[in-house]
Amino acid sequence: MKVYEKLLQDNKQWAQSKIDQDPDFFNRLVNIQRPKILWIGCADSRVPPNEITQTNPGDIFIHRNVANLVVHTDLNMLSVLQYAVEVLEVQHVVVCGHYGCGGVKAAMTNTSLGLINKWLRNIKDVYRYHDHEIDALHDEAARVDRLIELNVQEQVYNLAKTSIIQKAWKDRKGPFLHGWVYRLEDGIIHPLKEMAPGEPLEHGIYEYDNL
Repeated sequence: MKVYEKLLQDNKQWAQSKIDQDPDFFNRLVNIQRPKILWIGCADSRVPPNEITQTNPGDIFIHRNVANLVVHTDLNMLSVLQYAVEVLEVQHVVVCGHYGCGGVKAAMTNTSLGLINKWLRNIKDVYRYHDHEIDALHDEAARVDRLIELNVQEQVYNLAKTSIIQKAWKDRKGPFLHGWVYRLEDGIIHPLKEMAPGEPLEHGIYEYDNL
C-alpha cells in the first residue's frame, strides 16, 4: 500500500470511529464553526495542534507557517487573523513555537537557502533586537532555545501591532494574546507571554487612535 493510500484508508477508519462514538458528530460541524481559539503555529510535522492539545475538529482555528511568524505583509496570515477575530470572534489567539525549530536554527546562520531567505529574515531581525542577550549564552543549544522563545514573544507583539487586534480590543475587549513554546522531548507546552486586551504596546507609535 502506498503512503497516500494509507492516509485515505486511515481517514475512513477515523470517520467511522467518530460516528460510532457520536452519531451526530459530523452533523454538528456541517452548519457552523465557533472555535474560541486561533492557533498560529509552526508548519513542522511534529507539532500538530489538535493532537498535542487533545482537541476535536471545530475547536481551534489554525494557521501554520515556517517558524510561526506574524508578518505584516503576509496576506494569508492577515486574512486568517481577520476572519478569526472579526467573524468567528475568537476569545484567544495563541502563537505556539517549539524548541528544535529548524527555521530558527537556519536563521541563525549565514547560509543562503534560496527563496526562504526572505522569510527567515524576519527571524534574523528578532536576533538583531536581542543579540546581546543571546550572544551572552555560551552554549549553542541555549542560544537557539532562547531565540525560539524570543521569536514567539515578538510574534505576540506583532499581533498586538495590527489594526485587526487593536480594533477588536476597542470594540469587544478581546481577544487575549498568548505566546507558548512546545518541547519536542516531552510533549509539554510552556506559556511564555500573555497580553490582555488593551494592554499598552512597547512603543506608542504602534497604537492606532482612529479605529
